[in-house]
Amino acid sequence: MAKDPMAKGPADKHFAARTRKMAGRGATDPGPEAESPLKRTVKIDTIRDGQEEILEPTAAERQDMASLQDLKGLDSFVFAYTLRRASGGSVRLKGRLQAQATQTCVVTLEPVEASIDMPVEAEFWPETRIRAIERQASEDGDDGDPLAEWPEPIMDGTIDLGSLVYETFALALDPYPRREGAAFDWKDETADADGLEDGRENPFAALEQLKRN
Repeated sequence: MAKDPMAKGPADKHFAARTRKMAGRGATDPGPEAESPLKRTVKIDTIRDGQEEILEPTAAERQDMASLQDLKGLDSFVFAYTLRRASGGSVRLKGRLQAQATQTCVVTLEPVEASIDMPVEAEFWPETRIRAIERQASEDGDDGDPLAEWPEPIMDGTIDLGSLVYETFALALDPYPRREGAAFDWKDETADADGLEDGRENPFAALEQLKRN
């Protein structure tokens, strides 16, 4: 039987789950067919176990990430990491993401500095192992996605670091950034009983006056 070219595989399901999770946190949802603006792949047979590596986006990639996340700027972005091959053909990732971005205050629209410094850990599994877990979950009647957050797929002997790191960065951003002390000014609770604070007549006060007459 010919394979349906529109059928979604494990990688598609993982990316869709990531974009749903990002949208839930307030990050821009690029849609299930979109691609990560940060592209870095690593072939499994080139991994040097325990060797620290550095991932730094180009200026163009930083600009694309800033645009997708509605940032005023993304001045720095460094991901230092190590990879180790583990049992069952899996790969373990440990790293640290450090970035300096400028967001927009949702109250005043002024710039808000955002400093990100966080550890990152993940596992990559062969596609066959992931498919087996998904098939078992389906047979058990589980409609949820048991792999929505972990692990990531190994596709054709390659892991995709770019998508994982971009997702981590997007989720680390404050979805509703505010400058210190900035707050919405609600006046409805301070209105005078017989009239509104801005001088307009209170309709309830007018109704009460009609009753008295």
